[in-house]
Amino acid sequence: MIRFCSLLLVLLCCCESCLAADMEITPFRTVNQSPLVQIFGLPAESSASVTSPGRFRISLTEDVASNYTVSRSANEQITLDSESYRSTLAARYGINDRFEIGVDIPYVLYGGGFLDGFIVDWHSAFGLPQGGRDTVAKNRLITSYRKDGVQKLTMNRSGSGIGDISLNAGMKLYDVSDISSHDSLALRTSLKLPSGDSGSLRGSGSTDISLSLCGSMNNYTEWGSLGLYGSLGGMAMTKGDVLSDQQNSLAGFGTAGIGWGPAQWISFKLQLNAHTPLYHGSSLVELSSSSLMLVIGGALRFPGDYLLDIGVSEDVAVATAPDVSFHLGLSRQF
Repeated sequence: MIRFCSLLLVLLCCCESCLAADMEITPFRTVNQSPLVQIFGLPAESSASVTSPGRFRISLTEDVASNYTVSRSANEQITLDSESYRSTLAARYGINDRFEIGVDIPYVLYGGGFLDGFIVDWHSAFGLPQGGRDTVAKNRLITSYRKDGVQKLTMNRSGSGIGDISLNAGMKLYDVSDISSHDSLALRTSLKLPSGDSGSLRGSGSTDISLSLCGSMNNYTEWGSLGLYGSLGGMAMTKGDVLSDQQNSLAGFGTAGIGWGPAQWISFKLQLNAHTPLYHGSSLVELSSSSLMLVIGGALRFPGDYLLDIGVSEDVAVATAPDVSFHLGLSRQF
């Protein structure tokens, strides 16, 4: 990871070289990284543009999430205290002018991590609520859920491995561009397979299929590029292995984002990700409440048309997503 970031910094020093096109505003490829959510097939891909015919688009994303929440009710108690690292290699291929196919291969690692001290200091410096994080031992790995006196979920050992692999397809519905604008609309579908170990929360044990409509509008002005984008979709899930008696079979999801590219090599973006609950039969927000998270950051374009997304996310709906996550995504079309 350190070598990867060092290489990107070297490339950044070179990015003053002339880049021909305006910076297009594109979505962050990230979803809710809660250990009880990222195991399902919520699609990270919400771009309204499909890959050019005969070309490949390869991306490598890294999501680092610090989870900490402890909640209890009269008959339930949940503790999510861990750090997760999700690395995803994604490939897309343009079959023709309208269709693309692809695959996402994630590698998931859970551990105690190292971010707790930094987050406690950050919250203290800005007077933000700690939520109890400062009262427990740092860098723990505890994932636990107990209901009606029954221990229904326990994971307290670090580990890593392949997650649930997804097969993807996209169809262009509308795409019009000229020197001042680019508007596009696409239909996307994803099939998530139960390839990860559900006992280690690297997969759900379910087969999930999603369908979403994705749109974007980009305008190129004298002040730079201005962009709006969004998506709306639904997901159906077979019965999985994680809290199977409380798992929902259907869920809705969506994104909305806005961005500004003041120069040809940089943009700033703000994105909201939302989804309906993936579980029922609980009074705890971690399981049975809709999630809303905010991603703030931007993108850098390097020579060779490499695009790097950099984002930080927060749980707008508290405890429905990690209280902080960091996102890096490097992509290029070949």
